Amino acid sequence: MSTSISLETAIAALKSHSVEGKATQMAAYHKADRTYLGVANPMIDIETRKWRADLDVAGRIDLAKSLWDSDVHEARIAAAKLLTQARLRPDDAAWALIKSWVPDFNAWAIADHACTAGSKRLVADPSRIDEVEEWTKSKNIWTRRAAMVITLPWTKQNNPKPADLEIRERVLGWAALYVQHSDWFIQKSVSWWLRDLSKHDPDRTRQFIAEHGKNMKKFAKKDATRRLPPL
Repeated sequence: MSTSISLETAIAALKSHSVEGKATQMAAYHKADRTYLGVANPMIDIETRKWRADLDVAGRIDLAKSLWDSDVHEARIAAAKLLTQARLRPDDAAWALIKSWVPDFNAWAIADHACTAGSKRLVADPSRIDEVEEWTKSKNIWTRRAAMVITLPWTKQNNPKPADLEIRERVLGWAALYVQHSDWFIQKSVSWWLRDLSKHDPDRTRQFIAEHGKNMKKFAKKDATRRLPPL
């Protein structure tokens, strides 16, 4: 197993999948000021799977840090994918790296991939929820949004344990505060959380809507309830 892959080698591998004209389209779509290579996500998956197979945990973390620091769109996606793994031991360094990315979020696609990686580390050690709660107090909407996205696994449990229900209620408490703010991305993060929860705990979703729906934007309320089963 290799111990390192250089940033230059990794970027070159990603660039080999570039599609002519796609970088310009991506820049217009994502609306974040950074470099785009014009590489589709399935191609990023191909490369990150190779890197995960070749690198130990420390090597993955080193490469992920370099990819993220490059501020290339596809490289940041790849950095998150490198660390998206349920079993990653030891994982303290991976969690610390993912947390360090949160203040950099300024577009949904990169943020969502990073939060997917982070959610694996949060599920592995739910006590980290205390650190995530600090994000809800940030002035940065992307940091606040990340608190909802990274906790999505707690919407998906059909038979949650008492500790899981405690976390679920904790996040719903954040959501109740979030819907008092009109920002589209914040409202959308709440509706996403509730929409996923509605498939597994429709009664709790209805209760939240009954108590806090008056503060939700029309689009958010519609999105939150569109998968609720009929009574």
